[in-house]
Amino acid sequence: MTRLRGPAWLCIALLALSGCEGNKADELLETAQFEERQNNRDHARQLYEDILRDYPKSEAARKAQDRLQELATGR
Repeated sequence: MTRLRGPAWLCIALLALSGCEGNKADELLETAQFEERQNNRDHARQLYEDILRDYPKSEAARKAQDRLQELATGR
């Protein structure tokens, strides 16, 4: 096993922690969109609601809200 020396471990740790929230919200959004394409609308709705609850200030939340409104109107 290779042991990290100097600031290498710090760089890896910072990369792992940076932007985690945005990435998770985006991943959930992509999954919800996939579920919609597969006609799993109930699961897609649940994922969109999860995004709104867990990441309310994200760009993904804005998109999730738009999709929930469109799903409610049957689009």
